Amino acid sequence: MRAAVLRDGRMVLRDDVAEPVPGPGQVLVGVKACGICGSDLHFAQHGHKMVELSAEMKGLPGGDGARLDLSRDVFLGHEFSAEVLDAGPDTDAPAPGTIVTSVPALLTATGVEPIVFSNTTIGGYAERMLLSAPLLLPVPNGLDPRHAALTEPMAVGLHAVNKSAIERGETALVLGCGPVGLAIVAALRHRGVEHVVAADFSPKRRQLADTMGADEILDPAQGSPFDTATPAVVFEAVGMPGIINDVLRQAPAGCRVVVAGVCMEPDTVVPFFGSAKEISVHFVFAYDFTEFGESLRAIAEGEIDVAPLITGEVDLAGVGAAFDELAHPDQHCKVLVAP
Repeated sequence: MRAAVLRDGRMVLRDDVAEPVPGPGQVLVGVKACGICGSDLHFAQHGHKMVELSAEMKGLPGGDGARLDLSRDVFLGHEFSAEVLDAGPDTDAPAPGTIVTSVPALLTATGVEPIVFSNTTIGGYAERMLLSAPLLLPVPNGLDPRHAALTEPMAVGLHAVNKSAIERGETALVLGCGPVGLAIVAALRHRGVEHVVAADFSPKRRQLADTMGADEILDPAQGSPFDTATPAVVFEAVGMPGIINDVLRQAPAGCRVVVAGVCMEPDTVVPFFGSAKEISVHFVFAYDFTEFGESLRAIAEGEIDVAPLITGEVDLAGVGAAFDELAHPDQHCKVLVAP
């Protein structure tokens, strides 16, 4: 079987991956589409740092990142849709041919295996993979499998919005209009927030923010977004050092800050900025199963149009080149892998 794997920091094509065999409670699926996520790009460049931080971090169940062996091939791909091909023994599963998606996790006899970065659990950059029958969500309404693959990143945005407890009449400022920021913009509009401001240096990303429902789009090169907007909630979706402190410095008193960008480096903040203005800071990550299902429903019923986010499509042989192209934000937003 063919799969694109991470090897020595580069995505390479293998044609000798063993065929996955479903066990009890599992299904074999043929991947229809899989989005390339920013976390995949970051892992390709900084995998060693991510493994080190995962090993150092306490208080989180699992710690699977610490078990990764970067001297071996790593399977990736967690934004996927797929077709059910077969089911394991004693498994109640959708009929073969059913198009499905799932939260990226595989239930095994030894526990839960995240379908994110793994030496052994095959992800969506492959022709076929295993999924868990209890976690499957059939794709409704004849939704294009390419669009269904964006359920996962859109759920990330919905989770951030839900955690913010933003109300319709409040102003939201979204800093960073990459895939996470755009998902937040779409979720804010879906929730009926009446004033959504989005800021990004990239003209292409600002245009996409406008398409996804932002009321105002700002270029930070032309002045601070805080000179134009007085937000009740700021969504930080950049993930670079210095951003959180700058938000604390400029945000209005009583503001809520939701940190959706994932910064992997040490970052310095001046607590006085937040204390003096009583700013609340909430870090968010991923989503829950309900939010995943809600995102699929919203896409399938046409409440959120994800088609504009798809700016490219490659086969398994083109994954490496796509990783290189996605390093330039003015070229692409979301590239799909279609095995």
